[in-house]
Amino acid sequence: MKRIIYILLLCLAVLSAKAGQDTPVRLGIIGLTHSHVGGVLNDKNKPYVIAGIVEPDKQLAERMSKRFGFSMEIVYSTMQELYDQQHPEAVACFNATYYHQDVVRFFAPKKVHIMVEKPLATNSRQAKEMAELAFRHGIHLLTNYETTWYGSHEAAAQLIRKGEIGEIRKAIFRDGHTGPVERNTHPEMIPWIKDPVLNGGGAVMDFGCYGANLMTWLMDNRKPLSVVSAFQTIKPDQYEEVEDQATVILTYPEAQCILEASWNWPVNMKTSEIYGKNGYIQIPDKETLLIRTGEKSPVQQINPVSRPAPYNNPFSYFCAVVRGSAEEAPQSSLQNNLIVMEILDAAKESAKTGKVIYLK
Repeated sequence: MKRIIYILLLCLAVLSAKAGQDTPVRLGIIGLTHSHVGGVLNDKNKPYVIAGIVEPDKQLAERMSKRFGFSMEIVYSTMQELYDQQHPEAVACFNATYYHQDVVRFFAPKKVHIMVEKPLATNSRQAKEMAELAFRHGIHLLTNYETTWYGSHEAAAQLIRKGEIGEIRKAIFRDGHTGPVERNTHPEMIPWIKDPVLNGGGAVMDFGCYGANLMTWLMDNRKPLSVVSAFQTIKPDQYEEVEDQATVILTYPEAQCILEASWNWPVNMKTSEIYGKNGYIQIPDKETLLIRTGEKSPVQQINPVSRPAPYNNPFSYFCAVVRGSAEEAPQSSLQNNLIVMEILDAAKESAKTGKVIYLK
């Protein structure tokens, strides 16, 4: 009889755990001023319910409510009101980067998991405090990059780790667009994205973080030895306080990486080139990969399939991590993104001082 009771209890525990995994995550949205918020509000096959939205600008909230169809009854002015009324299990941040730290300070002690839009913070000091809070309270603190979900990047990484092009010797990452003012895709984002405090800088923070994130991933979280950079403001009438163009060189013991971040590209730009000892891989977009494995080898085009669920959608992935059915992606992890922040800090210091910055 005891054995039967034990088996029944075990079955109930398994069923309860599975039911927990299938239950939609109660997700809070912090801020509506980031253009990427449309992705979470417009998600049709979401494994979450939006428990509430924190946005003190009620006019903005009303406009977004009409556009995306959420009720103004779930909009709150403060994080405290959201927490008291809705008790979210996780929150996703779509506010100015400077305020990511405030979100972690508030929610980490309450054991609420957090995902922020890239980059993690405006500087390493903020990032380290956020990481300490996450570790102390045992929560996931993830950083979302669009490029994490590209099938082409995942396929390239697998080929590199198999040794198809040999050890990495040089990598070039070009990221950006014509400029946030010129695009005017989300007017509420423009004031803070070009603010040196709220964004931590200009194009280097907005787009330099992509290449820093990808190179850190490909280098297995090894830091560069040094960072040197050159910033320009080509359009001072639009970006009077921050750079709109940045070139950053990272030096590793046997490799170099060039980050080209700009708000002056003639078209949207997210391309990667990785050159190995024997061959190279070029990634012009999320669905295409060109590889040449040697001097006498032809160029092969590969069109990788989309990444499997939940790794094809940042918010499905976040919910899977919260439920314990997926592991943290290396590109989203704190280990990676603390290094990204060191690189960005060094790039800003180098541009300011004209010196090569050596990382500890």
